[in-house]
Amino acid sequence: MPEPSTPVALPPEHPLNDGRTSGSALIRAYRGERPEVTPVWFMRQAGRSLPEYRRLREGVPMLDSCLDPAMASEITLQPVRRHGVDAAILFSDIVIPLRLAGVGVEIVPGRGPVIARPVRTAEDVAALAELTLEPAALEPIAEAVRLTIDELGSTPLIGFAGAPFTLAAYLVEGGPSKDHLAARSMMLGDPETWEALMAWTARITGTFLRAQLIAGASAGQLFDSWAGSLSLDDYTTSAAPASAAALDVVRDLGAPLVHFGVGTGDLLEAMRDAGADVVGVDWRTRLDDASRRLGPTVPVQGNLDSALLAAPAAVIERGVRDVLRRGQAAPAHVFNLGHGVPPETDPDVLTGIVELVHRSGAEPR
Repeated sequence: MPEPSTPVALPPEHPLNDGRTSGSALIRAYRGERPEVTPVWFMRQAGRSLPEYRRLREGVPMLDSCLDPAMASEITLQPVRRHGVDAAILFSDIVIPLRLAGVGVEIVPGRGPVIARPVRTAEDVAALAELTLEPAALEPIAEAVRLTIDELGSTPLIGFAGAPFTLAAYLVEGGPSKDHLAARSMMLGDPETWEALMAWTARITGTFLRAQLIAGASAGQLFDSWAGSLSLDDYTTSAAPASAAALDVVRDLGAPLVHFGVGTGDLLEAMRDAGADVVGVDWRTRLDDASRRLGPTVPVQGNLDSALLAAPAAVIERGVRDVLRRGQAAPAHVFNLGHGVPPETDPDVLTGIVELVHRSGAEPR
């Protein structure tokens, strides 16, 4: 696994240093304070639920849009303008660092990321190229961040990267999988090759996240789409060390870090121990239960069930208020969904949830 980065300071003009975002509700909550109003943003808030996004992206492949700085910035800003959320998250995809490192990968509509040549052997792993912080490699990402923070003002931008296990699973499987059998088979049957692959994915995804933070993102989130396919023992032994290594690449920067996974209710303590400041919780685990397990110093993020977004208004309100009530068990809470915004969601529903969360902050507890 990579060694932690040499300590450096973020530049003086960084939003966390020049006062733009350091006092925002989101950053205060991520750092364990409880602001007057609960901050709220949504995973996948920028994307197919917005008609302005669909118009802008028409005819442009997904990964190409992520690597077009002006387009990625505009897409990142759209939900902030429309919904009034308390944070933007950089429009990107977890496989972008794979492409930047030379891996043949495309997003196939209706299927997801597809790898041109799956990584199945030690020789395949050894042939993978490194991703460095050299400007030529990551300039499209850094420029998208700079364009975005220039427009955001006091609203923080969250950097985004896939967790090493999820990237490794895509590489080994060659695309999406229900059970990740090939990845788990390598993990259990060829642990040396698996460890080498996980070390590589930790380095490239940590480098990808570091570029975003140095360029101006005020926080970072590590997203583990597929960790829920692992047992606690397998996750602790064969995935969590790489997540810790990826976080180590950026830890010295001092920006708050979030670790979120899907189907990871049994893994929450291990995810905490990997070293993030905040743990995201999906819809399957109640926030108060999660907080009791995580301990009195760990802020939580989440976790309204995305299925409720299509429910009647009264049902949505009950769900939002229940999440807010359970979030009171933690030292701080950032309201979010338990996963991402479905593409068919009515944008007005999201705007209404933001207004309700903000309004609830002024109500008696």
